[in-house]
Amino acid sequence: MQLRLLQQSFDAFDEAAAARLGLNRTDLRAMDLVLANGGPLSAGELTSALKLSPAATTTVIDRLERAGLVRRTRDAENRRRVLVTATDAARTAEQDIYLPVGAAGAQALGRYNKDQLATILDFLQTARQVQEDQAARVSMIPAPPQGR
Repeated sequence: MQLRLLQQSFDAFDEAAAARLGLNRTDLRAMDLVLANGGPLSAGELTSALKLSPAATTTVIDRLERAGLVRRTRDAENRRRVLVTATDAARTAEQDIYLPVGAAGAQALGRYNKDQLATILDFLQTARQVQEDQAARVSMIPAPPQGR
């Protein structure tokens, strides 16, 4: 039950962040991927990471560009390749919205000793692996027939 509540709290935070930035959750995920990359990310890499079609990714990039959060450029070495880079506005949003979460988390974890932190880290790594394994399992389940 506590894991379900934790997941719901992550979802609620993401919803609040998306609403604050005037984005939807997919746009927010895309912005996070671009920021985390630290440099330009190709549209194809973004498509793969988001598990979207190229057309859907283009729509996401269009919305982020209109919001002033990413800049789209052509790769100088391959003119067919589109590169997506975070803008200063995206980095400001990251500082205003996400960095305080990290700081608050670090402060909250300050009450644990080194051995407890190692156990927490092991749990988080294990929980993440379980989630990734289960996502792969669910993606292999055949879709139900239409009309049911």
